[in-house]
Amino acid sequence: MPRADLVLEGGGVKGLGTAGALMGLLEAGWTFPRVAGTSVGALAAAFAAAGTDAPTFGAVLDRLDLRRIPDRRAPLPLVSEGLSLATERGAYAGDWIHRWLTRELAALGVRTFADLRRDDAGDDPAVDQRWRLVVTATDVTHGRLLRLPWDYELFDLDPDEQPVADAVRMSLSIPFYFRPCALRHAGTGEVSTIVDGGVLSNFAIEIFDRTDGHRSRWPTFGVRLFPDLPAGLGDVVPWFGVPMFPAVRLLEQLVATALVGRDQTHLDRPGVRERTMTVDTSGTAITEFGIGARKKGGLVDRGRAAAAEFLRGWEGRSR
Repeated sequence: MPRADLVLEGGGVKGLGTAGALMGLLEAGWTFPRVAGTSVGALAAAFAAAGTDAPTFGAVLDRLDLRRIPDRRAPLPLVSEGLSLATERGAYAGDWIHRWLTRELAALGVRTFADLRRDDAGDDPAVDQRWRLVVTATDVTHGRLLRLPWDYELFDLDPDEQPVADAVRMSLSIPFYFRPCALRHAGTGEVSTIVDGGVLSNFAIEIFDRTDGHRSRWPTFGVRLFPDLPAGLGDVVPWFGVPMFPAVRLLEQLVATALVGRDQTHLDRPGVRERTMTVDTSGTAITEFGIGARKKGGLVDRGRAAAAEFLRGWEGRSR
């Protein structure tokens, strides 16, 4: 079977397109030695790293009730969100998706990163690739990008002992929408505040690239959800009808560039776009968790179509 490393971009509910692309790749017979993801991309990446096949992953998606993901502390719309923002720095707890992910991964035999161990003598010795999964998160206390499980050692923690669902939940922490996570240093007791990996890198397509000068043994494929700026401004920073005064427009451009500019710059390096597929997720908001079944299915189908189109082009270039 053909194999490739896989890198999945974050994008909230738009991630249904990622799920569709992953389904398409699985249905085409591709396997993934290593998978990386950010935010919702981290969630899909966890299942890919667990070795799920297309039917199993489809069943997992059917069990994901998007409407339950924004979990209020109290059944009082707006009031609950306001109180949670003021006291916990996030409108929603994020506990439901953590429990759901813990349960679904356990059914696949995955609890901690020890269950995703890999040992390949042909790996780049300069890059820590002992696990099949890497998720990105942002440590706002120290202003740094975390690549978990690689960077658990910064906190004097044994990566093999850390729950996979905990790492994915950290990566899912959309600032102010979900409560941020806390990561405690085992030696000093210092607590770091952890939020969505997309704050610093939403699409780490280069994460598995070799640095030792040897030719890659297999390709890395990437799945994107956002078009390039400026076309993707409204998707990255939705202003919900706020008048676009010049100062607001500049703020929109600054925030969007901060979120995706680094990744977009890397995409312009030679050979990077050729290994990246972009799913059309226009018309769906990042936090549209009340999405209907028809629209949900449409996004998954768009992802499948993007994967099929990409593979046709890839196979054509490989001949």
